[in-house]
Amino acid sequence: MKKTVVIDIVGLSTSVIGEHTPFLKKYFDEHHLTHIKPVLPAVTTTAQSCYVTGKFPEEHGIVGNGWYDREDSEVKFWKQSNKLVKAEKIWEAAKQQNPNFTCSKMFWWYNMYATADFSVTPRPQYHADGVKAPDCYSYPAELRDELQAELGTFPLFNFWGPNANIKSSKWIADASVWVDKKHDPTLTLIYLPHLDYCLQKFGVDFSKIHKELGEVDKLVEDLVTYYKSKNAQVILLSEYGINNVNNPIHINRILRENGLISVRVEKGLELLDCGASKAFATADHQIAHVYVNDPSKKEAVRAILEKIQGVALVLDETTKQEYHINHERSGDFVLMADADSWFTYYYWLDDTKAPDYARLVDIHRKPGYDPVEMFMNPANPLIKLRAAYKLARKLLGFRYLMDVIPLDASLVKGSHGGINIGKEYYPILVTDQPLSQSEIQATDVYDVIWQHIF
Repeated sequence: MKKTVVIDIVGLSTSVIGEHTPFLKKYFDEHHLTHIKPVLPAVTTTAQSCYVTGKFPEEHGIVGNGWYDREDSEVKFWKQSNKLVKAEKIWEAAKQQNPNFTCSKMFWWYNMYATADFSVTPRPQYHADGVKAPDCYSYPAELRDELQAELGTFPLFNFWGPNANIKSSKWIADASVWVDKKHDPTLTLIYLPHLDYCLQKFGVDFSKIHKELGEVDKLVEDLVTYYKSKNAQVILLSEYGINNVNNPIHINRILRENGLISVRVEKGLELLDCGASKAFATADHQIAHVYVNDPSKKEAVRAILEKIQGVALVLDETTKQEYHINHERSGDFVLMADADSWFTYYYWLDDTKAPDYARLVDIHRKPGYDPVEMFMNPANPLIKLRAAYKLARKLLGFRYLMDVIPLDASLVKGSHGGINIGKEYYPILVTDQPLSQSEIQATDVYDVIWQHIF
């Protein structure tokens, strides 16, 4: 076996490589770059699941970052149990090949209750008084305490939200090195989310993202330098590239205007009632799963979807098979947006009736993905003072809502998930040795990692 490290640089594509990434540019020139054909949907959990199982969503079941649970009648996003991935993982197969094989899984998704030897993933503490405290989850359990004693508390509020920055990726990188020095795993999987933030906020606009490009470039250089010193084989890859967008599609508002959405009103605010809706959508970047609870409305829903400007694909039970996403978790229809469009989860027609969680960083209660969570409301000049006041209430032990997130989807300038994009936005794979193909499927990444190890 050969020691191997896979560094997942989220959002990395050739579109952002240049003067602001001197190490990566030089590294790419001296090594071998292969484009990865984006899987549908080209989102974190689906792509990673393809990489570690060698299977498409139709088999491993990860049809997006979240989906509608038809039994619970609830939308569930960003769940963490590894048991959701319904296929054998590469570390399990490798252990069968050689019992001495070990794996460290550092912040790759579906990391709770995984069968990897060492794993760490974000996991806040939810206190009875409503406070959400930064923390992480690990296996073995004591690994969390060892890492946080050495590196400080995992910076959860720098991992996602308006304050997301290099601190979270730096903590992950340092934790990966710490685990490597103590346990020397055969395979290490490292997740660096840093570019995801600036690229979704600003798109490929070097005047606004050059600082973040330089930060991740230096972080990757430090990691590569360390692992090369350990005689490890290094694989750099990404899950997707991010392209510029300018057209948010409010899919649930369209369905509501056609009488298909049901809401519950609580304290004057509207909550999406998925189980009572005739049809609704779970939005996930440039993909939306549309679930039809009333079978008699299915063809009417299809007619509505096919007329929406900015929708490139409307997949049904037959055409989902062509894109390897025909799984029971998928919507009755799966939509893909045009390259310059993306889907919001918004379902209310009046912002004064938007649910309280709409103005929060609340990834689990929202019935879809919300990239607007990366912004503080620019329409409020006192928003930072408001945030400081809310933080003071938290520190004093009072209940509070950090309701500082805007409801303006036009702020988002970059997205991903679709597959009708230029090759400069494809995810990439960089290895020491050339591959036989200049472009591979997402499922082929499994074989590349396997060949490096064995």
